[in-house]
Amino acid sequence: MTFNPSLTRRQALAGLTVTATLPYTSLLSAQENKMRGALMILSTPYNESGEVDYDDLAKEVAFCDQCGVQGLVWPQNSSEQRYLTKEERIKGFQVLAEANRNRTMSLVLGVQADDTAGMLEYAKVAEALSPDGMIAIPPTTAISLNEIHAYYAALCEITERPIFVQTSGGPDIELTIEFLVQLATDFPQCGYIKEEYGRVHERMLALQEFHPDPIRSVFGATLGRGWLYEMRIGTDGVMTGGAMYGDVYAKLWELNQLGRHEELRDCYSKLLLIQNLDNLIPGVRLYILQKRGVFKTIRSRRGEYSFSSLEIAEIEYRFDALKPYLKS
Repeated sequence: MTFNPSLTRRQALAGLTVTATLPYTSLLSAQENKMRGALMILSTPYNESGEVDYDDLAKEVAFCDQCGVQGLVWPQNSSEQRYLTKEERIKGFQVLAEANRNRTMSLVLGVQADDTAGMLEYAKVAEALSPDGMIAIPPTTAISLNEIHAYYAALCEITERPIFVQTSGGPDIELTIEFLVQLATDFPQCGYIKEEYGRVHERMLALQEFHPDPIRSVFGATLGRGWLYEMRIGTDGVMTGGAMYGDVYAKLWELNQLGRHEELRDCYSKLLLIQNLDNLIPGVRLYILQKRGVFKTIRSRRGEYSFSSLEIAEIEYRFDALKPYLKS
């Protein structure tokens, strides 16, 4: 597959309806806004009727703030974003912007869509709410790296804020290291990478050859199951669906920053212990969110969940191991 960034950029810019050019000083400001640490992808709550529960979504923000995480992200795959309507996503943007007002956490809004036109609709709404950054999964309709480059070029015409480029979840096209470096060179906003493609840690190490310029941040994902190693090789944080364990993720980052490696290893092992239940007991994460008083229900658009007495006993047994690291 051939990638021609200069040709794509000319084509993309020629076709954009938004013509404002970002000032160089603003681009520098975007580069300096380097988010690090535990960024939690929020789960989406539903009421008993199956509608999005925006009160609980706002409550999840307050809960994460109490947990001490560095940032919030919504909606991504962990948020069931593909099950949400455009109206639900836009209202969620508004609810989160208000709920996070005057808090210290970064807010990153997910503006991905199947194509560039759809993404721009979300990006314009998000930009008006002044988030700290945006994230975009590559467009599922793209058939080449050139089209993906044009998609991010269009987003960079909307915002000068940091843009996290997610390397999975879109079309079956590898966003190569060369592509990511070229994209970040062309558009400094795109120097923030959520890496979760293929041999993830080899790619992270390759990206570090270009850090901090033009690659400004490299984040892990996949529920943080590789985060201990990723912290030790120098990545900038984790961005994953873990709000129910937000205080544990925040503690992991704190221990890493303090160099308390034995405590870090112990805390991480306790988190893995309960994460191991995800495949054994579907819905366990929603159970924890309800248990901790964040969500009123365990409703999901992926399916219906219920728990036997034996399953509940196992969840509680493993959750008890996390208690030394919980803030609430």
